[in-house]
Amino acid sequence: MEDCLICNRIEMIKKGTNKYFVKELETGYIVIGDHQYFKGYTLFLCKEHKNELHELDSDFKEKFLVEMSRVSEAVYKAFKPIKLNYELLGNGDPHMHWHIFPRSEQEPNPTHPVWWTPRDQMYAENVKPNAEELSAMKKLLVSELDKIMPSY
Repeated sequence: MEDCLICNRIEMIKKGTNKYFVKELETGYIVIGDHQYFKGYTLFLCKEHKNELHELDSDFKEKFLVEMSRVSEAVYKAFKPIKLNYELLGNGDPHMHWHIFPRSEQEPNPTHPVWWTPRDQMYAENVKPNAEELSAMKKLLVSELDKIMPSY
C-alpha cells in the first residue's frame, strides 16, 4: 500500500534503509521507536496489511500474538522497566502494529497512561536516539531476543 506508513517502513527494512530495524520474525518486523521518550520503546510491525486481528487467518494470528509476547518479554529483559504498556490501535495508521512502551521510575509520571504524555514531549527532537544510542539499544534487544527465540 503506497500511502501506508507501516508498509513504507517495511519496504525500507526490505531495502536495508530502515535504521531502526532490529529483527525479522515469521509474522512481523521488530523496530526501535524513532522517538525514545520511553527508553526502549519498540514496535512490532505485522507483515500482513490488515486492520484488525480477526482479519488474520487463525494460524498466523496465533503466531503473531505469541511473537508479540516474546518481543515484549525481550523488551522487558533488555530495558528493565517497572511495567510494560502495550497498544494495538491503528486509528492513525491502519496496519496492525504493536507499540511496546517500557515504563520507568525516571519518568515524570510513571503511573499515568502513555497517552497522557503531551505529544510535543513524546515526539520531541531531543528524544530521538543518536546513532550510538540506537546501536546500543538494538544490540541489547537482539541479545535478549536471541535468548528467548534462539531459532530466529
